[in-house]
Amino acid sequence: MKKEIFNNPVRVSPLGSGFFGLKNWIRSTGNPPREQLTLGTEMNPVLGQGLGVFNVMASKTPGNIDAEQGVVIGSISMGYGHYRMAIAMASAVTRLGKIPYWLDLSSFGYTEGGRMIKNLEGLYSLGSRLSQQSEIFNRFFYEPFSARGFKKLDANLRDQHSAALYSPILRGLPRRIPFIATHSWPAQGALQAGMERVVNAVPDNWPLGMHLAEGALHTVQSPSAYFGYRTLRGMAGKKVLYPIPADEIFEVGHYVDHELLKNLESDTLKRLQRIEDRGPFRLLISIGGAGAQEGLIGEILKHLLPFLVAKKVVVFINVGYHRKVWEGFVKKEPRLRNLAREHFNTFDEVIALSREEAPVEGIRVFYHENPFAAVYTTNLLMPVSDLLITKPSELSYYPIPKLLIKRVGHHEAYGVIRSSELGDGTIECVDLPHIFQMLDLILEEKDLLKLMNHHILRAKGAGVYDGAYKTVALALGEEF
Repeated sequence: MKKEIFNNPVRVSPLGSGFFGLKNWIRSTGNPPREQLTLGTEMNPVLGQGLGVFNVMASKTPGNIDAEQGVVIGSISMGYGHYRMAIAMASAVTRLGKIPYWLDLSSFGYTEGGRMIKNLEGLYSLGSRLSQQSEIFNRFFYEPFSARGFKKLDANLRDQHSAALYSPILRGLPRRIPFIATHSWPAQGALQAGMERVVNAVPDNWPLGMHLAEGALHTVQSPSAYFGYRTLRGMAGKKVLYPIPADEIFEVGHYVDHELLKNLESDTLKRLQRIEDRGPFRLLISIGGAGAQEGLIGEILKHLLPFLVAKKVVVFINVGYHRKVWEGFVKKEPRLRNLAREHFNTFDEVIALSREEAPVEGIRVFYHENPFAAVYTTNLLMPVSDLLITKPSELSYYPIPKLLIKRVGHHEAYGVIRSSELGDGTIECVDLPHIFQMLDLILEEKDLLKLMNHHILRAKGAGVYDGAYKTVALALGEEF
């Protein structure tokens, strides 16, 4: 039984302790891990046409997974961040002339592994929402838990053994096909399934033990994340640990879609021109996968009403697959509906709007039941938007000016630090008075938007946003 990580002894009983332990899961469900599945493929209904993505799914007959030209991207649904990272990887795979195969462990809900992930996603979403509704819950439970609860190595050891639930799903893949995971669980499952080229793309900017997958190559998005993961500092209290070997971890930059990078300079120059022309400014508001912060965003929309009536701003709001969030907004502030045009389950309209140069006005509301469309809508609208208003999730790392509002979990604080130091986003605005101050400055004066756009151009020239390209190159065994 494995009881160490990167040569660091871990004393916890990996199977018997903890809510997430394998033994406890089997005891509660009565289901041991199953044998391997037969896997097939089908074109992804949203990402297939533009990015050439194929979904990997269970099949009665083996599918045509091309082990020579393909790259498997393993992800889970746990909010939107891991999907967004996977989209960036798929985009880079296609750009480099390979075939992206998307394998979402959450989609195998009839298996023990898929069911366990869906249950944990429900707990994650509930915790995220409660953290925004109760300051006591956030201060005394959610913030400390997201900062330290997942930081310890013993949590990672339990996860590694729980990967026995996921590995049967992955054993149907060709062993030699490159595998990029955007969460440690598919990475750990791939390793247990015997896959030979596994890259673990680490999210966020706050080193956590749960994001490790020993045996995989690790990529991180920033120098500070590299220092933290390389030394494993804080993952066993104050103890100095054996480090991750230098040839197993790489700082690659931010994971960003090729489609956002190929015209980034011209898109940024258009933003700068709109600043000189005094708008109307296009504000993109993204609701996260947990559906948290409804109250905060509702107040921001109410604050923007005078700007909307005066046609100084246009608001694109993507509620993802949370239609009730938009219904809650208009119930509290009926004037919003009169200014809004709804794009519900009409992904073709999102594509058309993302290519449109003509002026738009009012509020455009986007809702999609399909999770791929729910996530990708925000990406598609970035090039034609002037400012993204979002919590500091994985969106912190994207090349668009950002007003970063209150975080959901301590781990997100370090995305804000990264973005504000880089200069492509604001400092964290933790309450409405500070959000309104920053928003009014951005809309009424020129300096903040200009600063963020100029820093985006500098970062693009320095390769800061090339993380997806480099991660794929690493998976393919190429130099970068």
